[in-house]
Amino acid sequence: MAQPTHAPPNDPSYDLLHQQGRHPLDALFSPQSVAVIGASERQGSVGRTILWNLISNPFGGTVYPINPNRKNVLGIRAWPSLEALPEPVELAVIVTPADTVPGVMRECAKAGVKGVIIISAGFKEVGPEGVKREQEVLQIAREARIRIIGPNCLGVMRPTTGLNATIAREMARPGNVAFVSQSGALLTAILDWSKREAVGFSAFVSIGSMLDVGWGDIIDYLGNDPRTRSILLYMESIGDARAFLSAAREVALHKPIIVIKAGRTAQAAAAAASHTGSLTGSDEVLSAAFRRTGVLRVDSIADLFYMAEVLARQPRPEGRRLTILTNAGGPGVLATDALVSGGGELAKLSDKTVAELHGFLPPAWSHGNPVDILGDADPERYAKALEIAGADKNSDGLLVILAPQDMTEPTQTAERLRPYAKLGKPVIASWMGGSDVAAGERILNDVGIPTFGYPDTAARIFNYMWRYTYNLAGLYETPVLAEELPGREEAERLIREAREAGRTLLTEYESKRLLAAYGIPAVETRLATTVDEAVREAESLGYPVVLKLHSHRITHKSEVGGVKLNLGTAREVREAFEAIRGKLEALGKGDGFDGVTVQPMVKLEGYELIVGSGLDAQFGPVLLFGAGGTLVEVFKDRALGLPPLNTTLAGRLMEQTRIHEALKGVRGREPVDLGALRKLLVRFSNLVVEQRFIKEVDINPLLASAERLVALDARVVLHGPEVKEEELPRLAILPYPVKYVERWRMKEGEAVVIRPIRPEDEPRMVEFHKTLSEQTVFLRYAGMMKLGHRVAHERLARICFNDYARELALVVERAEGPSAGELLAVGRLTRLPGTEDAEFAMLISDAVQRQGLGSELLRRLVDVGRDWGLRRIVADILSGNGAMQRVCRNLGFQIIQPGSVGDNVVKAVKEL
Repeated sequence: MAQPTHAPPNDPSYDLLHQQGRHPLDALFSPQSVAVIGASERQGSVGRTILWNLISNPFGGTVYPINPNRKNVLGIRAWPSLEALPEPVELAVIVTPADTVPGVMRECAKAGVKGVIIISAGFKEVGPEGVKREQEVLQIAREARIRIIGPNCLGVMRPTTGLNATIAREMARPGNVAFVSQSGALLTAILDWSKREAVGFSAFVSIGSMLDVGWGDIIDYLGNDPRTRSILLYMESIGDARAFLSAAREVALHKPIIVIKAGRTAQAAAAAASHTGSLTGSDEVLSAAFRRTGVLRVDSIADLFYMAEVLARQPRPEGRRLTILTNAGGPGVLATDALVSGGGELAKLSDKTVAELHGFLPPAWSHGNPVDILGDADPERYAKALEIAGADKNSDGLLVILAPQDMTEPTQTAERLRPYAKLGKPVIASWMGGSDVAAGERILNDVGIPTFGYPDTAARIFNYMWRYTYNLAGLYETPVLAEELPGREEAERLIREAREAGRTLLTEYESKRLLAAYGIPAVETRLATTVDEAVREAESLGYPVVLKLHSHRITHKSEVGGVKLNLGTAREVREAFEAIRGKLEALGKGDGFDGVTVQPMVKLEGYELIVGSGLDAQFGPVLLFGAGGTLVEVFKDRALGLPPLNTTLAGRLMEQTRIHEALKGVRGREPVDLGALRKLLVRFSNLVVEQRFIKEVDINPLLASAERLVALDARVVLHGPEVKEEELPRLAILPYPVKYVERWRMKEGEAVVIRPIRPEDEPRMVEFHKTLSEQTVFLRYAGMMKLGHRVAHERLARICFNDYARELALVVERAEGPSAGELLAVGRLTRLPGTEDAEFAMLISDAVQRQGLGSELLRRLVDVGRDWGLRRIVADILSGNGAMQRVCRNLGFQIIQPGSVGDNVVKAVKEL
């Protein structure tokens, strides 16, 4: 098919080429023209404030007041409507009453407006009528591709460009911190505070009700904003959890995201049928979600800004070990208490460090950490002690405390510490004493050593720092490949039969079969509906045995006397059987007796754990791990996480609990096989992800010892038969897309598997890159990229750890022979943020080029794009890469030649 040399103006790809570099949210953050709909001269009105802020802070664009009743507003010509304007406007700020907003939105759609800020209140917060109004506004916006911030918001401010589309009294100082808040009132308070503290911002945003633009959109946009170095969030509700998590993980890898979440509430879980259901809670889940994505959660507004400052000025600590240097014992103790209670540790000084300190400090120094250099410490003593302590490899960071005493020289000491602002590990300070130490504080702050008025505050900030490092490290760690399990069909059958029978509760017997289908070992369990059957099964298993109630209706067996332990004879089995049945009849629950299960009595030599999953209103299925047994709700030693897990994430989940230390082996006990336990958690996660009709499930107890892991009891609750598959709560994080796994044959007949990439593929990707010629690398990256850079861990970790909500890489691996599993090619489809477009890229090993892999990978990526509902797929291709251009043409892509002389890149575009 003949291709045009250049895209004509009416071609859909023409718009793509001429809008490159213009993000859809630029209309909200960097508009070239603004209309104020509802502009007014009335003193104290919102319309007057917005207009005045826009015209008194030049942002490089044109401002149009819209008011049908006035010829001018604040001395500027007013226009009766958007339609009457001499040119289209990019941004409209609406300040008219709520009931007029749908009509105004229709006018915006007709006029080609790209972005709207709705300041007006009177939407979902006023009830059903407001909700209906919101939905009408959103539908208009969707059809016209208009992005909305608000309603019920303060607006958007960009101090670095001069844009002030807010109702705040004045403009914030320019800086490199973006602050985004759901509370307009808080935003104005922070603005007042920032003026006093000389804090500057790259963006100041009130997002209100998040009708359209939500946390995910904002984080994506600010993540790509060169003026923004850190992103601070005041959050009241999460909105679209999947969009937030997807954007946060992507951006947190290169910019700090620090959040304070209001509204911590205890969860009412009395109706939960499983232990897990009563232990999950949305606030705990939110903290788990933040950990999963590298977001740092803090507990106060002050800490929000402290952390932005510290992370901008000092390196992140590698661990939690802090060295405290002080001239007074009391402040050192306060800092230690705050450090240890927050999970940090005092660094253990090396023998070399102790010896060097002992060589010049007075004999009465503390001889340990905190390093008390005594009250008469002069600037030189401080400097030398800091230099020695900073060189100790046992330390991850340093806190220098100065408490003013008669002989203390706070200003001179600060001046002497200037050279130690960059030690390769964080250095923070607490200069106590108010105005007496202000000059010293300024000196330290100027050289990049953050200062705090109190030592316990400084220690708390260090704890936040190492936690942030810990969260980010989890995003880069390469997990161990988990084994494939064939039990999916058996599990589906068990669940289907129960639902068809109208049941929402699996029996213990069924629950253990479900676990076995996913490779989770359970104690052998046999059914008995009569007392004679119970005796026969007990004798077959061998005494002692356990009898448990078998019921399709009763879930917590121990609460109705349904568990009898350590039965050593046939007579004891008969008595236990009748006792269980009799107890139910006495409780009026006789119809809940369907027999008993008979199990061997397992000696509880090990640790009782709980592994479970329940539903969260915002995040869907949530995983739980912790100490188990009958007192699980009392001790509450548990951690929550979001599925799906890999072995790295499973290990991180375990590390959040106190029992994790015990599992390593204490007081002569052999350690539990933590690797096997991590793999068990991955299998359990797969069960939860794949069997979506499971509402709640827990294994309690899971017995963990050096010899084995075995589920002693299990409980599974299903969604009711009335719940359809499309009504199931969605996973907050998209799981591995199994549907794209398929065998295929290359032109010469060799079998390969084409599948989505996994984090565990990192070692294989290293070997794959070794097979690429310089020519192949040049054509892919439009230049040379050395092997060391291509296979760097930080780079490959990001490439292999796909967020399947925003990108999908398909790899091709050999399916047979001694080289089975070797990677031969990779093709990637990546959404372009804020658009309905995606970009593809491809890389094929030289040894298998011209085998049809490029065409097949691209065909599959186009199918993925259709599944995603994309509008088009694009790619930049070197003009000399004729082979890739031919592949694109054959699959219906349009090849658009360079628009300027000297440009050696063509663009491939396929409309979907």
